[in-house]
Amino acid sequence: MNRIATTILAAALLLVPAASRADLAVYSQNFEGLVQSSPSALSGDGWVVYGNVFSPSWAYLYGYGPFPAPNNTGAFSGIDINQGGAGQGVQQLVVYSDYANGDHANGNWVESNVYQQQAIGAADVGSTWDLTFDAKKGNLAGASTALAFIKTLDPNSGWAMTRFITVNMTSIPDTWGTFTLSITIDPGLAGQILQFGFANTATHYESSGIFYDNVSFNHTGATPVRAKTWGSLKALYR
Repeated sequence: MNRIATTILAAALLLVPAASRADLAVYSQNFEGLVQSSPSALSGDGWVVYGNVFSPSWAYLYGYGPFPAPNNTGAFSGIDINQGGAGQGVQQLVVYSDYANGDHANGNWVESNVYQQQAIGAADVGSTWDLTFDAKKGNLAGASTALAFIKTLDPNSGWAMTRFITVNMTSIPDTWGTFTLSITIDPGLAGQILQFGFANTATHYESSGIFYDNVSFNHTGATPVRAKTWGSLKALYR
């Protein structure tokens, strides 16, 4: 069911303007350098959210957004603390459903999407990019589901989704693991929009949190520098 929901939302996510840069750019974030108490901690780092709502039988009802990613408001996303292990440090990203949406009480499915967006340039053709991140299960329970994704959308074809690469995060353990999704840029993708991020779906206010850290979007074979301590060295991993 989560696959169906996320496929339907593809066109709606395109309301976000394309990144101004012409080519894909390396992104890495361990969340240590972001101010955990700041309402704009995530939005200032380029994170965007979009919500979609489906009936109990998965009929699409409406979408809303895009909005700058909130931080710890009970909707979509936040920076949590002390959920990491030796490789994650103090601060982590947590992604969950939009609990500010009252349609939870109506039994509708509320899907949250928390993502970064870039434009694909001609110079990217032939390159392979990896989305690598650490994740562990938070309080996800009941019928809630979660996934990570890379997707591409074509603005010249009605914002059709042309690639949709996912990994199911619903049943991951509550201990940290590392996950990777990859995409190769073929000539047909030049000029399209690429999004990478995380989605959660829940109803009846069931819990849905998943923790993420050490998010890297990079060329295959390029290794981001990971700090060996939680201090100033790790804060430079960005």
